[in-house]
Amino acid sequence: MGAVEVKPGIYWVGAIDWAIRDFHGYVTPNGTTYNNYLILDRHVTLVDTVKHEFCHYTIDNIKGLTDPAGIENIVINHIENDHATSMGEIMELAPNALIHITERGKKGLDRFFDTSRWKFRIVKTGDTLNTGTKTITFLETPMLHWPDSMMSYVKEDKLLISQDGFGQHLASAARFDDEYCDQCSTVELEHAVRDYYANILMPFGQLIKAKIAEIQKLGLEIDMIAPDHGVIWREDPGKIVKMYLDMANSKADLRVVIVYDTMWHSTEYMTIPIMEGIKAAGVEVEVIKLRATPMSEATKRFWESRAMLLGTPTLNNIMFPTVAEFLTYLRGLRPKNRMVGAFGSFGWGGGAVKEAYAVFKQMGLEAVEPGVEVLYRPGPEDEKKCFEFGKQFAEKVKEYHQKF
Repeated sequence: MGAVEVKPGIYWVGAIDWAIRDFHGYVTPNGTTYNNYLILDRHVTLVDTVKHEFCHYTIDNIKGLTDPAGIENIVINHIENDHATSMGEIMELAPNALIHITERGKKGLDRFFDTSRWKFRIVKTGDTLNTGTKTITFLETPMLHWPDSMMSYVKEDKLLISQDGFGQHLASAARFDDEYCDQCSTVELEHAVRDYYANILMPFGQLIKAKIAEIQKLGLEIDMIAPDHGVIWREDPGKIVKMYLDMANSKADLRVVIVYDTMWHSTEYMTIPIMEGIKAAGVEVEVIKLRATPMSEATKRFWESRAMLLGTPTLNNIMFPTVAEFLTYLRGLRPKNRMVGAFGSFGWGGGAVKEAYAVFKQMGLEAVEPGVEVLYRPGPEDEKKCFEFGKQFAEKVKEYHQKF
């Protein structure tokens, strides 16, 4: 796909990755894009590069607009591999370019390349770059989601180039939100936003709120947000900012998601009366089996719900491996303001449910104890116990949900 003008003199020169299905640990069923931007002004400026395998696409796009040797400035907002590993090829074509990067970004880039012949300018929040008729202001955003991260704001165009913030993993011929929604649907786009946030940015809610407040305090007028993944927000950039604030504030639906796996179906049978108990209490509920669902999708559904019940059989006195893997993944994302509980079956010895509650405690989640454990396959009395457990859990969830 060729270059696309996003603002007068500012072009998308990135690449579309239609085939990727795994992005550092979670499933990307819709592929992704690697967005970067070329500013054609008196001082030609490139903002970010792309993943190394797609370098020829961005170079071809640049060559379709100008001679790469004329690039005077390169802004690196983020040094992760999908944004900066084309730097070697780009610098061969534009050896005299001055690289504008954060101090931590420079230290990180030194680990990937021999930068001894490259020229650098270390920037921090409030520093600017004049490209002729345009002024770029830099805004450091450390840990959103790497220590080196920053955003770049083009004042004259009211354009925020937001690196990984406000992105989505979507491979599409549409470059803008309104184009995508004309081709697909608003619901699909919102789904992609929540999936991206839940699996990448969930740990950084407080930082996200602080950075949005900082942008507002700086008085930056924004009528377009151009992230490094997915569509560019031009129709209503305020919508994506509001979505991020809602997610950062732990907004969730009054719903219980039952996430489980099973060995010989005993734990699976428990999910039915538990689900019926939750429904009887008037709370929405859904059931997700881990081996039938990508872990990233289970994570997104957890994040959209106020509460989760985790079902695990006991294997060798500990949690079933897929359930343990899911909890480990979730623990790294540091979720907050969610209620949890656990249930499961066992044979000659238990331990899985107890272990699940120990992990909940490590995560600082609101846990409802005790959970429910069943010896072998649940019988009629066990099913009644599961029903009551689900109903009582849902009543507690309703009370808990009122706090938010």
